[in-house]
Amino acid sequence: MENIKHIIAVASGKGGVGKSTTSVNLALALQARGARVGLLDADIYGPSQQLMLGIAESVRPEQKDGQWLLPVPAHGLQTMSMGYLVTERTPMVWRGPMAGGALTQMLEQTLWGELDYLVIDMPPGTGDIQLTLSQKARVSGAVIVTTPQDIALLDAQKGIEMFRKVDVPVLGIVENMAVHVCSQCGHAEHIFGSAGGQRIADDYGVPLLASLPLALSIREQTDAGTPTVVAAPDSTEAGLYLEAAAAVEAALAQKTDAVVRQFPEIRISED
Repeated sequence: MENIKHIIAVASGKGGVGKSTTSVNLALALQARGARVGLLDADIYGPSQQLMLGIAESVRPEQKDGQWLLPVPAHGLQTMSMGYLVTERTPMVWRGPMAGGALTQMLEQTLWGELDYLVIDMPPGTGDIQLTLSQKARVSGAVIVTTPQDIALLDAQKGIEMFRKVDVPVLGIVENMAVHVCSQCGHAEHIFGSAGGQRIADDYGVPLLASLPLALSIREQTDAGTPTVVAAPDSTEAGLYLEAAAAVEAALAQKTDAVVRQFPEIRISED
């Protein structure tokens, strides 16, 4: 981990707002801008990056010296996910400490190599995984993903407050499903409300990094294993992800803190 310059947590207060889609496209957008990027799927209970990256279910990470995991390359990214370690039919019936331990192992025992950014796709909410990450690594910043509707904004607010309590700066807001444009007539409709992302960004004094439409293409491309930034790099949607990546890069340009936190050595015996 000492070879990673910046860790970026992509989080949401609730599920279903497009956090994982944002994570993979943000990572690919940072890479498209010339950075060396890794992607860690920290959603232990519901990993989805394996599908979104088009990695076959049979793929398992290689090991080195019986101690280290080698990241799985995908679209030029260095990736790791719980999805690589279990089958898609394996339910993760774990209590919090076990999930936190799995995150720690993937984070610390993966040979990431030299990276400018490690993007971490966080599970929804404000629980054990978020606290474990803040204890084990110095997160350079968090990107909060939401939809414009009031209930999503309420949960996004809790996510922002949580990161503030653990001294992680919020880099900005990504608003998903902001508007739907009819493919037949071109009528634009704000199905989930309008300007919600801008409101919460204004309330907390952080930038609105991107406001993405409710577009069928984004869903189809990620389900097919070729996210928008690589499937349609010249599209309007890919341009929005690239703009968000540029804003994240600018926000982190002056930060040089190491990403590794010091913590006690743990010894296990049979006593």
